[in-house]
Amino acid sequence: MEEKFPLFNFSEGELLLLNKPYKWTSFDVVGKIRNSFKPLKLKVGHAGTLDPLATGLLILCTGKLTKKIDDYQAQEKEYTGTMVLGATTPSYDLETEVDRTYDTSGLNDELIKETCKQFTGQISQFPPAHSAIKMNGERSYMKARRGEVSELKSREVSVSEFEITRIELPEVDFRVVCSKGTYIRSLVYDFGRVLDNGAYLSRLCRTRIGEFKIDQAYEVMDLVNHVRSLKTIDEL
Repeated sequence: MEEKFPLFNFSEGELLLLNKPYKWTSFDVVGKIRNSFKPLKLKVGHAGTLDPLATGLLILCTGKLTKKIDDYQAQEKEYTGTMVLGATTPSYDLETEVDRTYDTSGLNDELIKETCKQFTGQISQFPPAHSAIKMNGERSYMKARRGEVSELKSREVSVSEFEITRIELPEVDFRVVCSKGTYIRSLVYDFGRVLDNGAYLSRLCRTRIGEFKIDQAYEVMDLVNHVRSLKTIDEL
């Protein structure tokens, strides 16, 4: 029977493609993998955070390869997801409850697809208040959860593709190809605003980072169990 896992050399450095589970933070994944390597006290880092409510491709680097994390993090990303039109939430996703609703009766397929064109190329967006950006040493989402208003700076990002793949109002499925630093939640919120309506993100999956695709990724616990099954430090 063919082995599911190759012969890794974690100490020298491995690039690991993992499928981040729903409601796990990116640091949860790093911690789970790092704890599996306890005998080695191995360095492990990830190349690009995914929100807890997002799933999909997460790149981890071990050992000496952690020096290349910035290179992987800078690569183009692809996402698929679902937005809900006719409502907004403070976090722009399902982390918080709906705070405002809108009438969607004036929306149609042509208008929705046409609006995508306004969000391709170089665009400016504000990160969500419920984000991991640090302000004065504290994560922005911590301030937002206390009800404090944060004035985050806008940023220039690039969206090379924005495609609508399904419309069944109030749900709209989409595919986006974008640069590092793009907040899909902000893209969805701004999309609703341009429609003179509202929108929030209900599902998100990162399907590609550069040349690496989600169908190449391991499930986190499958890899953890494989590492735990190795008998000696030499096998790691």
